[in-house]
Amino acid sequence: MRIARLHPSGGSSYFKEAGMRWLTLTFFRTMTLIVVCAMALKAQTLTTLHSFGGVGDGAAPYAGLVGDPTGNVYGTTLGGGPEFAGSVFKIANTTTGRKETVLHFFTFADGGDPQATLIRDKEGNLYGSALLGGAYSYGSVFKVDAIGKVTVLYSFTGGADGREPVCRLLRDGAGTLYGTTLTGGTSDAGVVFKLDSTGKETVLYSFSGGVDGKSPSGGLTRDETGAFYGVTLYGGLFSLGTVFKLDSNGNETVLHSFAGGADGSYPNGPLVRDSAGNLYGTTFYEGAFKAGTAFRVDPNSHETVLHSFNTSDGLGPMGNLISDQAGNLYGTANGGGAYGNGVIFELDLAGNEHVLHSFLEGVQEGSFPVGGLIRDAGGSLYGTTSQGGTSNLGTVFKLTP
Repeated sequence: MRIARLHPSGGSSYFKEAGMRWLTLTFFRTMTLIVVCAMALKAQTLTTLHSFGGVGDGAAPYAGLVGDPTGNVYGTTLGGGPEFAGSVFKIANTTTGRKETVLHFFTFADGGDPQATLIRDKEGNLYGSALLGGAYSYGSVFKVDAIGKVTVLYSFTGGADGREPVCRLLRDGAGTLYGTTLTGGTSDAGVVFKLDSTGKETVLYSFSGGVDGKSPSGGLTRDETGAFYGVTLYGGLFSLGTVFKLDSNGNETVLHSFAGGADGSYPNGPLVRDSAGNLYGTTFYEGAFKAGTAFRVDPNSHETVLHSFNTSDGLGPMGNLISDQAGNLYGTANGGGAYGNGVIFELDLAGNEHVLHSFLEGVQEGSFPVGGLIRDAGGSLYGTTSQGGTSNLGTVFKLTP
């Protein structure tokens, strides 16, 4: 079943009504209209590298970006293209500036509505997942080569194998891919899967929808023992989401169940794991000010709220965090900030948060960043916004220190 996507008049960007699975984005965007106080920002320069136009190049990039060694960046759009099924794009780093090229337009036969950040192998091939489409309309895993040729590696049937992948994939040295689906599985609560180089899919774990979690949404992080770590949007002791571990034998352990209130609720996005085994992530909602949190779970499964967002410094973080060599974390919040259109933030390990940029209104730059960030050797941050830009269909941006 295709999730309804609306394209309101007046050039607004695509978005989808996905019920409670996506935490009712309509509610979220209403929250971003709250008038907030401007706050002092660090000196940063934001450059819009590309504004999406719709049919010709895509619309509403929900995922983050992946880069290559020459400074090119790659990503996906949720909508746009001739079939309104989304696109895979490249922003080339040329001597005359940034140039956008569409590598592929989805047709729903090969996938549709991709929301997950791509990954890239050393040969330059890109791998990703599409929420919808494929042979059975329940989503697909795909590969895009350097010239834009697309291969569907797997189409989900919607049954025990899973349905609606929204995850960033992991890939090991043998070419095996690992990921999660939002729904499907034996209890329709999502699965953790692996896909070998021959296209054979194996379900490593099927969530029950109860204490063990429901709807794994952010993809996986792996440690040196082969164990996977991730989050579920729902389930757990309080039905407000979990942080989980899946060992190499397929045994699942809930490391933390979110309780709401100051603890936060509805975690989303891949976790960051440091050398000491600590896990870092964000929750979309609750916290001390009901605007979401950033948290840490230590190797003993003790959870600490590092920061509670208060709308003026961000509202509803959804994308992945990244870290620098000093352990500082960087991410985006979909709303809030000085203008209510979202922020780029930095968070140190003591929980001190700095807003690096508050997105403006209008066509000057994007608004409502959903995906996470990547960072280059010079400290510049790159990401996407789901709206804003010249056509109000989203942008790719660079933030320079």
